[in-house]
Amino acid sequence: MTIFIETDLEGISGVSSLDMVASGERYARERLMADTNAAVAGAFDGGADRVFVLDGHGGGRNFLIDMLDPRAEIAPMDAIRESDACFEIGAHAMAGTQNAFLDHTQSSVSWHDYRINGRRYGETGQLAVFAGAFGVPFVMASGDFAACAEVRALFGNIETASVKTAVGRNRAACLPEEEAERLIRESAARAVKLAGSVPPFRVLFPMEISVEFNRTDYADDAMARRPDAERTGPRTVRRIIREIRSHDDLMI
Repeated sequence: MTIFIETDLEGISGVSSLDMVASGERYARERLMADTNAAVAGAFDGGADRVFVLDGHGGGRNFLIDMLDPRAEIAPMDAIRESDACFEIGAHAMAGTQNAFLDHTQSSVSWHDYRINGRRYGETGQLAVFAGAFGVPFVMASGDFAACAEVRALFGNIETASVKTAVGRNRAACLPEEEAERLIRESAARAVKLAGSVPPFRVLFPMEISVEFNRTDYADDAMARRPDAERTGPRTVRRIIREIRSHDDLMI
């Protein structure tokens, strides 16, 4: 049994302010490693014999490698194809979610709304769709309360570990560190057992991906990057794809 774990930073336990994320301060990165290690340990507790991890925040470079559980293997996104199930550790809610800590999808500066076949998704949704394209189920997430509620609404009865609650958008009230790590580890162990019963999350093809940007010039930039894109409004761009070959296929 192989588990793929992607991490983000906004939903990590103990990370309670915008400044902690924006600056990439040492404490936030230490908590990233603690939550990641809790999920790795839980995966092995649950019966996994191999665990891949990917630092998914801001292009990577957030892991403190010397603190990573030595049983975990750092792997690229494509390793999800070799996996039996996937987790998201440190998830945040999609853009426009009220009472969510640092809600956004991809970019809080430029992206206003992201949709697949007309339905709004966030970054956990993107991971689930990508994994589902290769027959891999999304079975567990940790993050703030709103992120956990989002994934349950999208994917049903999967495992979640809520480690904090938003206080406005830019601050959060966090669980004690040991309690958060315990919740993540226990949830991860149970999630491994779901790998054979939770179906992969699949969407219909051809698939429409659309992004509403915050400004028209961001839509201009997207059109310049994507020759296969279509402008559907002053701030909205869409693409039609017939298969998913890489995670980039889900982007605008």
